[in-house]
Amino acid sequence: MTFRHLSTEQQNVASAELDTKSALEIARIINNEDKKVALAVEQALPQIAEAIDAIADVIRKGGRLIYVGAGTSGRLAALDAAECPPTFNTDPKTIRYVLAGGPKALGAPAEFSEDSRARGRRDLAKLKPGRKDLVVGITASGRTPYTVAALEYARGKGARTVAVVCNQNSELGQGAEIEIVAEVGPEALSGSTRMKAGTAQKMILNMLSTGAMARLGYVYGNLMINVDSKNQKLVQRGLATLEKAAGVDRPTATKALKDAKNQIPIALIMLKTGSSPTQAKRKLKRAKGNVRRAIEES
Repeated sequence: MTFRHLSTEQQNVASAELDTKSALEIARIINNEDKKVALAVEQALPQIAEAIDAIADVIRKGGRLIYVGAGTSGRLAALDAAECPPTFNTDPKTIRYVLAGGPKALGAPAEFSEDSRARGRRDLAKLKPGRKDLVVGITASGRTPYTVAALEYARGKGARTVAVVCNQNSELGQGAEIEIVAEVGPEALSGSTRMKAGTAQKMILNMLSTGAMARLGYVYGNLMINVDSKNQKLVQRGLATLEKAAGVDRPTATKALKDAKNQIPIALIMLKTGSSPTQAKRKLKRAKGNVRRAIEES
């Protein structure tokens, strides 16, 4: 499929004459287009679920999740990778990102880097991906040379591979073990894939990381039990989490969190099992970080 035939590159009839519309009309047109994104992502749920389990399996065995992308796709990858340590208390080395143009491209345009297959291979090679890892390539078109080459390199080194794209029959998708396609169609601003395509990618990455962490037991119910309490807001959130999860009052939660040295999972295990801090740590270690299992196997 040539670039001009990609669905994300077509002109959107619904937003024709966009520059002649009022502000409210523009907002309504974009909002109506955005409503289609969740439905497009819904079509890919089986493949998303497959990728969630693959990511959880890799991390459980000591491997890494590595995102690769360029432009908007790469910046969304960086965002998801950066959010995982504070949300799930994961080691920053466990979920990584590779962005065309490097960290500078987070805040400055570096689109020239997208066309370099050599840079894609070189940048990913710096992380030394291998059989224990899983690499997710992200690109709306599914044909960005940088990302395609990076995924090819990962596959050649034995890493598992996932493609997140917004067009059918893409080069990236055909070269990946798991292909996730969210076909969002033409953008309200023709070709501006930071819009619907970017929104779809953000939704999918949310599902991949959150789903994998839930499968690993790094959440309890739907509570952020592993949140890193490094500011007052997060301390308060941690206390509220303990109150809900353990069914205790604020003073009891406060004491448990203090005894657990501000580690919410340890405090919850203590409250649910009557364990000491040392015993709770041992239980969590035996359960490989799975909080529910640590509690239920006591």
